[in-house]
Amino acid sequence: MSVKRTGQLGFGETLASGRGRNLALERVAGLVDWGAIEALLSGLRQDGPGKPGYRPLLLFKALLLQAWYGLSDSELEYRLGDSLAFGRFVGLSLEDEVPDHTTLCRFRNRLIAARLLETLFAELDRQLEAAGLVLKTGTLLDATLIETGAARRPPKGQEAEAGDPDAAFAKRSGKPGSTYGYKAHVGVDQGSGLIRSVITTPANVNDTVVADALIRGDEKAVLADAAYHTHAREQALKGKGVKARLMRRPSKHHPKLPPRLARLNRLIARRRAAVETTFATWKRRMGLSAIRYRGLVKAQGQILLVAMAFNLRRWSALAS
Repeated sequence: MSVKRTGQLGFGETLASGRGRNLALERVAGLVDWGAIEALLSGLRQDGPGKPGYRPLLLFKALLLQAWYGLSDSELEYRLGDSLAFGRFVGLSLEDEVPDHTTLCRFRNRLIAARLLETLFAELDRQLEAAGLVLKTGTLLDATLIETGAARRPPKGQEAEAGDPDAAFAKRSGKPGSTYGYKAHVGVDQGSGLIRSVITTPANVNDTVVADALIRGDEKAVLADAAYHTHAREQALKGKGVKARLMRRPSKHHPKLPPRLARLNRLIARRRAAVETTFATWKRRMGLSAIRYRGLVKAQGQILLVAMAFNLRRWSALAS
């Protein structure tokens, strides 16, 4: 199909060029190599008759805005038509027709089905590293539970009747009640705060199960709480020349940690606390209150978009 020609500034935009500015988005627009991103998206174009479609890059930028601000598809459609800053970022002029929520939804599903989000995340990581922002002094491992909003919560023990067969129950550490949904596992670059790896699982998957897949192999240290400690992982990291800064917990045979390990735990805890900022930003500033879609594959897609939007926020902040 043909592609809509968008992004040409009209007379209205010229007059309003000083209004509706978003400096963070403007910085991101100038920092990212969008040509490399567009090349990865080129396979989503379809040739054939019919109404002209939107450029895949425009729609992908729109999904980044959705993740950045925690918007539904309908809210995103409205903001694209209402916000000059949104329009400038994605490449829409005042005369351009705004993609509707069904177009945005279908495009996201096509990205997920083609497994392109993983490729796009890797490309953005490559650009961040090329910009000298990835420090590699350490990787901070952690995970957070996210309730599903796409299906009703089934009674405990009747998960088979749930509307989302991939979601699961998990107790919230240190808090009453439980979460029914998914768990986002991340590896965060120490110092820069950039997310370098992200995996989504059902909520009941233990943190340690996917830990090795979060470790990139080029970091000098791995820092994590006691849930991630195993003797095998510690030895494997040491064998690769990586410092294993994994907190230790008491055992039934040694109910109290020796002073050396207790002191080590305190030092690790102070350094890895920075990863909590990641999840606080996701949930409080980016509006990630729930998983919007059913199924693990779509949940992973939502989290990948959030991780990319988060990294763009960090890039903008680090470049300012």
